[in-house]
Amino acid sequence: MGKLLRFILLATCLLAVAAAGPAVSMAAGVSDAPDSAVDAADTQAPDEYMDDPFLDTLYEEAEKGTVSIPDPLAPLNRVMFQINDKLYFWILKPVARGYRAVVPTPVRTCIANFFNNLTTPIRMANCLLQHKTDGFEAELARFMLNSTVGVLGFWDPAKKYYNLAPSREDLGQTLGTYGIGNGFYIVWPVLGPSTLRDTVGMVGDRFLNPVTYVDPTEAAVAVTGADTINDTSFHIGDCEAIKSSTLQPYEAIRDAYIQSRQSKVEE
Repeated sequence: MGKLLRFILLATCLLAVAAAGPAVSMAAGVSDAPDSAVDAADTQAPDEYMDDPFLDTLYEEAEKGTVSIPDPLAPLNRVMFQINDKLYFWILKPVARGYRAVVPTPVRTCIANFFNNLTTPIRMANCLLQHKTDGFEAELARFMLNSTVGVLGFWDPAKKYYNLAPSREDLGQTLGTYGIGNGFYIVWPVLGPSTLRDTVGMVGDRFLNPVTYVDPTEAAVAVTGADTINDTSFHIGDCEAIKSSTLQPYEAIRDAYIQSRQSKVEE
């Protein structure tokens, strides 16, 4: 089973890398300006779970008011924010566009389904820790059905036929339900916005992510990259929309992130 899982993960990675090849040469000409309507059209993800909850609720959360959080690392965070911004526009975006151009939407959806199914243990464990038995049972049923009838999770019959949508539970939220505060705001290179609490949660969740145990480590990193490229191919244009809607993108994303996380803890 371990060899089969590794084969599937590496095959997915190779697909992403091969597809991204034609786009690499475009990176030098990428600007920070919004793209055409073609990009915006593809931001409509075919499955609900592929919608980015943070981006989808940015404007809604902004209207509710913000939850304040200490930002003692603001100077460093701003530098990381700019680095991540350039990494997106100069590397991730052109690669994701090239990948999207050659990989049909149904194939990308199947890959997203597979990775979503693969991370079921994270959601199941956190549903239990939050005493959400209904969520745990739904995740267990999804995993069993999608891993068998759905052929290792590439198809999602649990949602299509039984309306069993995946939860969005993680250890950061779980710690919040136990009364642990955010701590302070952090912007990590590549990983983006977080807090001290969510960083601890992110590390904990990694132990339940099967990709963590792919050997060698380089393969695990490549598989994670493939997942990121595939997911980004559904959301090209979202970042541009955020930047064009505010004069202070750093503050807007920070406040929206904290408000969004708080809302999820209170669910």
